Amino acid sequence: MYLSHYISQLRYILYMAPGLLLAIVCHECAHGLMSDRLGDPTPRASGRLTLNPLKHLDPLGTFCLLFFQMGWAKPVSIHPGYYKNRRTGTILVSLAGPAANLILAFLSMLIEGLLLLYAPANSVLIQTLILVTWYCAVINVGLGVFNLIPLPPLDGSHVLGELIPGVADLYRRFLPYWSIILIVLLASGALSAPLSLLDNAVLTGLQRLVYAILMRLPTGVI
Repeated sequence: MYLSHYISQLRYILYMAPGLLLAIVCHECAHGLMSDRLGDPTPRASGRLTLNPLKHLDPLGTFCLLFFQMGWAKPVSIHPGYYKNRRTGTILVSLAGPAANLILAFLSMLIEGLLLLYAPANSVLIQTLILVTWYCAVINVGLGVFNLIPLPPLDGSHVLGELIPGVADLYRRFLPYWSIILIVLLASGALSAPLSLLDNAVLTGLQRLVYAILMRLPTGVI
């Protein structure tokens, strides 16, 4: 009984791992690339414009992402003083990571749909790829939505802090405690229900979009 449970968990982790690494790397690279495009040399100088996962992984955030489908990576260092418009630049950089995750989720679902539509259904490799692409979509939606929560150090806090200056002061005043608050909320399950609703809504919307695209494609190729 216990052995089968551990084997099942190991299989789940193996299916999740590719999507997890892709989600984290692309999320942080998107932050760095956006900041770089806005004139900030800091991400490039600190080596964060790379596809090497080791440059981006945060151990605790990765653990939470793997087991709770919500988590975070090592923040990319930026200097908003380089931006022509500090407020707009900070918001764009903050939203770039979650946007990258939602794009990856859409592409993963599209690949999954193409495999279901055209690939041989009796192939073990194809069945594995279908599972991997689905998990990739789920974990990217989870990371993208979770990071929009307006609690430091998540991306949503930087957006809200720029839109409402008083909120930014509140964030700074309690800066040492936000990570603890976030971990407690995760561990207690307080975020599970609302985030599940949001994740499911986003996944459903992406599925409908992918379905609309696939319905325009010819069938019976294979």
